[in-house]
Amino acid sequence: MVVAAKPLLAALLPWVPAALAPRAFNTVRALLFVLALLPFLRLVYLSSTGDLGANPVEFVIRSLGTWALVLLCATLAVTPLRWATGWAWLVRLRRMFGLFCFFYASLHFLAFAGLDQWFDLAAIWTEVVKRPYITMGFAAFVLLIPLAATSTNAMIRRLGGKNWQRLHRLVYAVAVLAIAHYVWHKAGKNDFAEVSAYGAVVALLLGVRVVRWARGK
Repeated sequence: MVVAAKPLLAALLPWVPAALAPRAFNTVRALLFVLALLPFLRLVYLSSTGDLGANPVEFVIRSLGTWALVLLCATLAVTPLRWATGWAWLVRLRRMFGLFCFFYASLHFLAFAGLDQWFDLAAIWTEVVKRPYITMGFAAFVLLIPLAATSTNAMIRRLGGKNWQRLHRLVYAVAVLAIAHYVWHKAGKNDFAEVSAYGAVVALLLGVRVVRWARGK
């Protein structure tokens, strides 16, 4: 699957080099950083102008959750894109995408805990235990914490490369839990159009890995 895609992508994008000069890479990374930050800045702007809609709390919580999922998909897409294109520099963007995913996931949880539950710990825990979609989302967030905490070069050296890689495979569980969180949330409204699209993307990104792993056995 990945082998077949590589010639096509190489033909479509022949001007993109496998390695970028430091200045070019820093420019690409800066542009992507700004793009990843724009959804947060948009929420700040809408909040300042009072344009968050009829239910501002729900709008903020859902927007932050959606962008956490988008950045999670971007993080998972880095390795398959590198396989398909040979662009080695993509790997150096994965940490940034992952940390932005954690940033939006943290704000998503804080918005739920603060704006919806007013930081009432008993009420928050009751919601986590009582509502399956919140259980799934909370589990995904908890698993993201050690991934974010060990994202530095110092932690990679401390854990060792193999142990670090084993730990960071938790991102696959995070992806499954995040989709389950979204599906369960939408099930109450019988609205699966958007979550189906995200589910298909995650299934593809994980499926490519499974196929490559099976071929390498």
